Amino acid sequence: MTTQEMNQAFEQAYGRKAEKIFFAPGRVNLIGEHTDYNGGCVFPCALSFGAWLLIAPNADKVLRFKSLNMPQEYSIQLSAISPQPDRAWCNYALGCIDIITRRHPEAKLQSGYDLLYFGNVPAGAGLSSSAAMEVVTARAFTEEMGWTLADDKKYRTELALIGQACEHEYAGVMCGVMDQFASAQGKKDHAIYLNCDTLEFEHVPVKLDGIKVVITNTHSPHHLDSGAYNDRVRQCHTAVEQISKVKPIKFLAELTPEDWEQVEGAITDPIAKKRARHVVGEVARTAQAVEALKQGKIELFGELMTASHVSLRDDYEVTGKELDTLAEAAWQVEGVLGSRMTGGGFGGCTVSLVRDEAIETFKAFVGKEYEEKTGLKADFYVAEIGDGVMRLE
Repeated sequence: MTTQEMNQAFEQAYGRKAEKIFFAPGRVNLIGEHTDYNGGCVFPCALSFGAWLLIAPNADKVLRFKSLNMPQEYSIQLSAISPQPDRAWCNYALGCIDIITRRHPEAKLQSGYDLLYFGNVPAGAGLSSSAAMEVVTARAFTEEMGWTLADDKKYRTELALIGQACEHEYAGVMCGVMDQFASAQGKKDHAIYLNCDTLEFEHVPVKLDGIKVVITNTHSPHHLDSGAYNDRVRQCHTAVEQISKVKPIKFLAELTPEDWEQVEGAITDPIAKKRARHVVGEVARTAQAVEALKQGKIELFGELMTASHVSLRDDYEVTGKELDTLAEAAWQVEGVLGSRMTGGGFGGCTVSLVRDEAIETFKAFVGKEYEEKTGLKADFYVAEIGDGVMRLE
């Protein structure tokens, strides 16, 4: 959908023209899964698809939410901003507006607004459609409410933190900051090596000569708020508590693989031990993968992606039949350097590094294997790495 078509849709919905248009991208994480809320590093990149927001103020002291992707519409009085029931999609936007006013009391919501959203991130694919909505809303309303920062990097980091707080308070998902950070800080043809504890980060060029990043959608939607995600968070906290009796730590990511050999015996909960083993290994793999990319060792990067999936399958147990079927089929294709689940898991997508000449074979073989074993049809996207949140008009 073009911005002209979006403008026409806004005018049809509200009987007047939008005043501004904003865009925020979805993201794919190349490696570093379930490390963010454990104080570790991640390596995501922003995508070229995401969420658009068209807005115009109104005189009615009402926030009106409409979407071109979902049928539900909401009208909420400015005096009654609070989480809406029944997992209302507007919570991902409403929470950001509320949190801006609480984090920055100088920011004032002077009027109501008519809002229209459109997204082309596949829903439930684990490519951060919710984070894109949060970040695009935070970008629009910090501007509308008169709060920004001259330092662009710090400003974008704050947008990410607003989005993360919204996810915690309005969606009930105790996620890390990776998804929102990638949407806010993305840079074309670069991935972001982010320390989720300190929020220090580096844009790393993604130079894949003759190789493409291919995303494969299971069409088995993931549900991070189903409880399984929050269970993993609690299990990691248990591991930290038990390890701290012999080696004081704040996060699992503080442990090196050598440290792990010394302290794993302190964890008496066998499930917590498996979760912790994944985190410690994944933090080390991520650092090694980033260094491999910098050195042009793409084959090694791919091998580490595959090792990441195995750990997520066996120790973190967040893959499931659909994701495992895709990854295991991909590993059989000549010209695939590596393949793994991406995102929170429990459905969603895999990400693979595929040589150009193998892409069509990859799609055909993986698609056939997947449909035969699951009864579902996979979709494939050759990813383009794009920029972070921006105002378009």
